[in-house]
Order: sequence, then C-alpha cells, then structure tokens
Amino acid sequence: MKIALIGYGKMGKTLEKMAQERGHEISVIYSSENPFETSTIKNADIAIEFSRPELVLKHIQHALALGLPLIVGTTGWNPHINDVRTWVDAHRGSLLYASNFSLGVHMFNQLAEQLARMVSCYDQYALRIEEIHHTQKLDSPSGTAITLAERVIAQHSALNSWEETSSNQPGVLPIKAHRIPNVPGTHSLHAKSVVDSITISHEAHNRDGFALGAIVAAEFLLGKQGLFTMDDVLNFTP
Repeated sequence: MKIALIGYGKMGKTLEKMAQERGHEISVIYSSENPFETSTIKNADIAIEFSRPELVLKHIQHALALGLPLIVGTTGWNPHINDVRTWVDAHRGSLLYASNFSLGVHMFNQLAEQLARMVSCYDQYALRIEEIHHTQKLDSPSGTAITLAERVIAQHSALNSWEETSSNQPGVLPIKAHRIPNVPGTHSLHAKSVVDSITISHEAHNRDGFALGAIVAAEFLLGKQGLFTMDDVLNFTP
C-alpha cells in the first residue's frame, strides 16, 4: 500500500517507521514546505493526516476532490462533522477519523461506558473526566477527552452535556484539562461518592500505539466508501 503522509511532525515520523515495518511504502510526504492543498497528483493509495486543526478541513476537502481515501487523526474540528459527512457523500469518498487511534483507548472507552451505565442507577456517584497532556497539545480539552465525555453522557441518564470545569453541576459532566511539560497522555474517568471512589484510566507510553492504530485503520479503509470511525475497524461488542 502506498501511503501519503500529511503532516511530518513527531507523529508523522512515527507513522513512517510503523508503516514501513508493516510492509507499506511512504510515497509522498506533505508538510509546510510541500503543502497538501496545492498538490495535483495522487501518487498514493491512501493518505494519513496528522496536521493542525486550522488545516484539517482544507485537507479533507482536497483529498475528497482528488478521490484519495483519507485517515484523519487531527482533532479540534468535530463541530464540522456534519459538513464533512456531506462532503464525503457528495464525492462518494472514503474517510475514517478518530480522536485517538490507540487500541487501548478504545478498550478504555468501552469500560467507561460500562461504568457510566452502572453508576447511572445510583445518584450518589458524581462523574468527572480528567486529562493530562504535554504543553504542545493544541486543543483543550483533548479530542480524546471530548469523545470520552460524549460516550459517557450517552450512557448516563442524568447527564446531558460536558463542560471544561473542575466543579460538578446538575446535568453537566466536568472535564479538567492539564497541560504539563514532558508527560504522557493520560485520560481518567472518576466516579466519586461520600463513601468511596472508582477510577479507570488510560496512559499512553509513547506514540507507537497511535501510529499502529492509524496504519491498521488505513488497511481497513482501502477499497471502502463512506465515513468510518475506529469503532468500525475494531468492532467491539459492549
């Protein structure tokens, strides 16, 4: 499989290594010196996009116009998901996106949904999300934390929205985001009552897990049409 990389920061370099280890070819690399949105030749079977939130929508539109299947790992554009769905349908294109491509994160999300369903029956438990990232993380809260919040809210009858705050309010799931130099990405769901606390968390040790998930997603998407997520790739059964 020939892969185009859109974005060549730390994640792009990890993707390059991981793709080659799995027998794939990196056919072209797009960066600030070689912008993807000005390219005219599709010298790839699929593209993987890890760039910046202000660039991702342009990249999505251009890939769809080229007929190039696209894996999107950039976060911070979720409010535009309905526009992207319309674009994919209009071009009969192929796009798979995730706020986090780690297999472990998707296991964690399943556990979080189960915990939310269980404590939904007991109003003495208050839920909150905490996330920690390095200071170079551009979005706050992270896309992973927002996805986690949306999945928890869907399973808890008393919650209807999330907010970046450290205090609990009726119907609101609080997210506390920390930005600290040189730390691994960590996401936690806490359920606390006056008598005890329950915490589940996921800590990323390095970028390899995210890169591997993105490559597996590309292998899944090739030859398919439509809009997909990692749930389609992993097909977990709750």
